[in-house]
Amino acid sequence: MKLILIYFYLIFILISQKAYSQQNDRSVGSIAGHVIDNHTKANLQGANIFLLGTKLGTSTDSLGKFIITNVPAGTYSIRASLLGFNDVIKTDIFVSPAKPVELNIELVESTFNFGEVEVTAEYFQKSPDVPVSNQTQSYEEIRRLPGGFEDVVRAVSILPGVAQVQAGRNDLIVRGGAPSENLYVIDNIEVPNINHFGTQGASGGPLSYVNLDFVNTTSFSSGGFGARYGDKISSVLSIDLRDGRKDAFGGKATIAATQFGLNLEGPISEKGAYLFSARRSYLDFIFKGAGFGFVPEYWDFMTKANYDFDGSNRISIVGIAALDNVRLFNDTDKKRLDNARILYSKQNQGVAGITWRHLFSSGYSTVTLSQLYTDYRYRQNDTLMNPIFINNSFEREWSLRGDITYEIVKTTELSFGIQSKIIGFNSNIILPTFESSYGNLISVNSNFDTTALKASGYIQLSHGFERFRVTFGARADHFNLIAKSFVIAPRLSATFMLSPITNINASVGRYYQSPSYIWLVSNPLNRQLRYIGVNQFVLGVDHLLRSDTKISLEGYIKKYSDYPASTTQPYLVLANTGAGFGGSTESFASFGLDPLISAGSGNTFGVELFLQKKLSEIPCYGILSLSYNQSKFKALDGVSRPSSFDQRWIMNIGGGYLFNEKWEISTKFRFATGRPYTPYNSDGSQTSAYYNGSRLGVNHSLDIRADRRWMFSSWTLITYVDIQNIYNRKPVDIPRYNERTKQVEQSNAIGILPSIGISAEF
Repeated sequence: MKLILIYFYLIFILISQKAYSQQNDRSVGSIAGHVIDNHTKANLQGANIFLLGTKLGTSTDSLGKFIITNVPAGTYSIRASLLGFNDVIKTDIFVSPAKPVELNIELVESTFNFGEVEVTAEYFQKSPDVPVSNQTQSYEEIRRLPGGFEDVVRAVSILPGVAQVQAGRNDLIVRGGAPSENLYVIDNIEVPNINHFGTQGASGGPLSYVNLDFVNTTSFSSGGFGARYGDKISSVLSIDLRDGRKDAFGGKATIAATQFGLNLEGPISEKGAYLFSARRSYLDFIFKGAGFGFVPEYWDFMTKANYDFDGSNRISIVGIAALDNVRLFNDTDKKRLDNARILYSKQNQGVAGITWRHLFSSGYSTVTLSQLYTDYRYRQNDTLMNPIFINNSFEREWSLRGDITYEIVKTTELSFGIQSKIIGFNSNIILPTFESSYGNLISVNSNFDTTALKASGYIQLSHGFERFRVTFGARADHFNLIAKSFVIAPRLSATFMLSPITNINASVGRYYQSPSYIWLVSNPLNRQLRYIGVNQFVLGVDHLLRSDTKISLEGYIKKYSDYPASTTQPYLVLANTGAGFGGSTESFASFGLDPLISAGSGNTFGVELFLQKKLSEIPCYGILSLSYNQSKFKALDGVSRPSSFDQRWIMNIGGGYLFNEKWEISTKFRFATGRPYTPYNSDGSQTSAYYNGSRLGVNHSLDIRADRRWMFSSWTLITYVDIQNIYNRKPVDIPRYNERTKQVEQSNAIGILPSIGISAEF
C-alpha cells in the first residue's frame, strides 16, 4: 500500500510541474445566472447583480437571466438585490476558464419593516417554512472539507447535533435518533439510502454514490421540518442537483481519494442540457495488493437532463445506478477468521425519476414520477465457509407525487400535496440456530413476498406579520402493511424578528415513521407493528455578528413512542440498531429478526451552539459547532438505558483560508465523548443487565487539506492533498471478542490516512 501511495504522490508532483510550466495567469471566465422569486418561482426582472470586490455588475432581463463576462479567474461573492426583496449574497463562486459559472438565485420578499433601518444583504438566507435546525452547504463548502472524501453525507457530520459512529462510515445519528430515521431527497425524489454497501432498513454506509460534481447545494434539517416531509422522524437531507452547461460540450476527469471517474455535460438544443458521470472505486486494487482477504469494489453512474419548453414549463430527468460487489480471499487461516466476522453484502441500486414543474400566476406546481429499487445479497460464513446467515431481499418503490405552492397575498403562502407509493418487497432469510453472546437462541427460515401501498397528503399555511411569521401544517400518512395504518401529524413553527440581525425561532410537532420493510419479514407478529411516533420541541435564537458571520443557540426535546422492541430479548429496542456493518457481532439485530411489538419508548434532549463565518471579502471561512445530547430508550424490561448512539459532547472546528485564486488550505478538528456499549465477560458472553453499561473513551482527530488550482485558456487542473488524522491517533471503537485467542480486543482501526486528488476540468 505504501508503494501505491508513493506512486500517486509522484504522479501528483509530475502533473504539478507540467501544469506550472503551462499556466496562464490571465485566464478569465464568466458568470451567468437566473433570479427567481423564492415563493412563486417567477422570473424577477431588473434585479441588480454585483460582483463584490470588483466594478463588475449587471441586471436581469425579462426572463430573470444575467451574464457577467471577462471575469478574472478566482473565487468571488455576488450580491443580488431588488426593491421589495431581501438582498442575498452568494459566496464561494469559483470562476475558471474551463466553463461558465451558472447560478440559480432565489429572493425572498421582505415583510419586516424597521422604519429607517435597512436590513443588510445576507450571506445566510432562511427559508420561511424552515425557521429552525436547518443548514445549507454549497458545492465548494462540501468539496474542500478535509476528511470528507467529497461526500455529501460525510459533510453533514460537521454540523451541530450529528454524531459519527465509526470513522469509516457516514451513518447519520441526528439528535440521538437511530440511523433508520433519516430521509434523503434528490431533486424531489425520496431515496431511502444513498450509500454504497448501504445498511438495509437504515440510511448509512461507507460512502455516498451521489457525485458531488453534480450538486448545487444541500439543505440539512436536523428537526422541526415542515409538513411537506414525513415517514422519517429525525432529519431531512435535500440535495439540489445543478443543470448541465448550456454553452458547449465539456467534462471532468478525476482521480480522487477512493475512486476515479469521468463526467460529461453539454446542451440539448437551446432549451436544455444534460449531465452524465461514471465512476469506479480503486480500493479493490489497493486492498488486494495489500493482501487483505476482504476486497470491496463498486461502480456508480449518474445522469440528469432538463428541458425548458417555455417560460412556464420545465421537465427534468434523473437516473442513478450503483453496483456493489465484494470478493473474499480465504487462502490463509487468518483471512478465514477475519472474513468469518464480516457480514458482507453485494448490492445493486437504482433511482429513476422525472419531474414536471409548471409556473402559474402567483405559484407553481411540481409532479414527480419515480422508481427505486435495491437488490440486497447479504451473507456471513463461518471459518469453514459454511453460511451462518443468508438474506436475499429485493425492494422496489413506484412513487407519484404532486405539490402546489400558491402565494395568496404577499405575506401568505399556501402549499399542499399528495403522494402515493406502490411497494414491491420480497425476502428470503435463512439463519440456522444461532446463539447470541447474550445466550439467546435465534433461528429464522422465512420467505416473504408482498405488494403494499403507502399514501400521504399534507397542507401548510405560512403567514407573515410585521415582525412575526408563523407556519402551521398537518400531514396524514397511510401504510397498509401494519396495524393502525393511518396517522395524522400536526406541526407548528414560528420566528420572531427582534431586530434586523436577531431572531427567536420555535417549532413543535408530531412526527411519524413506518417500520422498515425488513423488520416485517421474519415473524407474522411483526406485521402488527405501528407507526413510530415522536413529539419534537425546538427553541432557538440566531444573531448576525456581521453580514458574513452568524451564531445560533438551539435546545430541543424529542419524546419517542411505539418503537419496535423484541419480545425475546427484553432489553432490545430497535432504536439501538442500524449503524455499522452488523452481523453476528450484534446478533443480526438490525434486521428485526425477533418477534417485535410497538412497546419501546425514549427521550432525547440537547443544546447546540453553532458559529459560522462565510467566505467574504475577508478570505477565510470557518465553523464551530458544540453539541450536548442525552438519549435514553426503554425496551420491554422497562429499564431506561443510554442509547447505543448516546454521545454526550461533540465539538467540531473547521475552516480554511484562500491565499489567492491558486492556493487554499483547510482543516477540521473533531472531538466526541464515547458512546455506550455492553462489555464482554471473560468467556466471550455478555450480560443483559449490563446492556450499554460501559462507555468508550473520547475520540478526536485533526484533518488537513491543501488545494492547488492551475488555470489555462480552456481548461483547469485541480489538485489536492488530504491528510486525515494527522497526529495518527487511532479511533477508539467498540471492542470485540476473539474466539481463537479467547481475548477481548480492540477493533482494527486506521490511524493517519493520506490521500490525493487530481481533476482536469474542460
